[in-house]
Amino acid sequence: MSLFVKKPLAQLLAQAGDSEKGLKRTLSAANLVALGIGAIIGAGLFVRTAAAAGMHAGPAVTISFIVAAVGCAFAGLCYAEFASMIPIAGSAYTYAYTTMGELVAWIIGWALILEYALGAATVSIAWSEFLNKLVDGGIPYEWCHSPFESMLDANNVMHHGIVNAPALFILGMLSLLLMKGTQESAWVNVIIVVVKVTIVLIFIAIGWSFIQPENHTPFFIPADAPPATLPNGESYSYEGFFNHGWGGVFRGAAIVFFAFIGFDAVSTAAQEAKNPKKDMPIGILGSLVVCTILYVLFSYVLTGVAPYGDFVREGKEASVAYAIETYMHGYNWLSKLVTIGILAGFSSVILVMLLGQSRVFFSMANDGLLPKVFAELHPKWRTPYKSNLLLFVFVGAFSTLIPGDITGNLTSIGTLLAFVLVCIGVLIMRKNDKTTPRPFKTPLVPLVPILGAIVCTAMIVSLDSTTLISAFCWMVLGLVIYFTYSIRHSQLQKKQ
Repeated sequence: MSLFVKKPLAQLLAQAGDSEKGLKRTLSAANLVALGIGAIIGAGLFVRTAAAAGMHAGPAVTISFIVAAVGCAFAGLCYAEFASMIPIAGSAYTYAYTTMGELVAWIIGWALILEYALGAATVSIAWSEFLNKLVDGGIPYEWCHSPFESMLDANNVMHHGIVNAPALFILGMLSLLLMKGTQESAWVNVIIVVVKVTIVLIFIAIGWSFIQPENHTPFFIPADAPPATLPNGESYSYEGFFNHGWGGVFRGAAIVFFAFIGFDAVSTAAQEAKNPKKDMPIGILGSLVVCTILYVLFSYVLTGVAPYGDFVREGKEASVAYAIETYMHGYNWLSKLVTIGILAGFSSVILVMLLGQSRVFFSMANDGLLPKVFAELHPKWRTPYKSNLLLFVFVGAFSTLIPGDITGNLTSIGTLLAFVLVCIGVLIMRKNDKTTPRPFKTPLVPLVPILGAIVCTAMIVSLDSTTLISAFCWMVLGLVIYFTYSIRHSQLQKKQ
């Protein structure tokens, strides 16, 4: 047995061309761009922006978005080459299998669970928070927060979470939609994308006139900034290196990086694209460009309307609605509209994350690294319906029991690791396979892949120690599963 046995590229291309047994090809370039925007604009923008600004970057969170976007641009160019070259489900997992071997492919597939499954969990938690905002706090704290969360209310009464019921509800509804079909899911996503992009543009346009220059001064959080108050009543200090200045900007970039994971989710749908060689690069890079512009403008307006310190306590869960209600007098109608649009927007993010995860599981199960149940297609709908059902149980457990800040940071590290390995994979493939046609070529190789790997690694390092330790433990668990199950059931290993 070889830990680094590689899946032949010819086998992958033959698998991609099997339209009878594989997933149904129904997605156009416009569908793919919409899928990317659907996944990108969500909790990362409406929730993580406030968390990064309030606790680390301040108004300079706009720079955090630019740093994160640069890393994404380098990785996105590498993804586009692979997606046009190997138009098959599985994303970075599949690319790693043919360039760096089975063990690395398993590691990246295991990391993608952090990206997609925990990404869906994080956004479902945010969906629950905004639903509670829409009904003016009508859902008891205990039934919309995890057991590890607590809050001190205005009467000095401490509330402890029990289970996040609304998050479980939205996950169930979207899982059922995905079981029905990819095309149906894509059309629902397109409608939601139009709604939420319109609302983002309305907030930017109206909020611009409410920007207070003093909120952007100083632009970076100073080392001697006064402590802020957390929701549980404790004090939060800005003294740490990653809590102010440029250190805070890079920590902020690692946090808001979660906002960019949508474009690589597009690559997981390569096997369902009508013309993947042409449409995949458009879907990946097009959605990334559109959303980066919106992110920078949105974060600039949000931190100009409300001081960053507010987002540590008052505005963290529903920062946009809070900023409108508190500082944009006369626009309470916009607050409700934004909240409704955000709920719809979060739904599309969850939809694409669940889609991406089920397609990664589909590829891993076909390779024998996971049980066959994850690759079973519905006889009529031709969707991995059993995988969607099992994912609902798995993701639901995380969303109802784990706080959103923990799942969000773990999602970021899973994504970043995948990006690093995809960038390295392009370098390896360019050296080892020079003859296979590449409809899209990453420019300036080896510079772009190297810079992509460096920037993404820097963002991994800047994450907090708890996240890094948790991710390490997750990887150890993954290796245990690989050596006890996957290596013995691998299709390639059996042929050795």
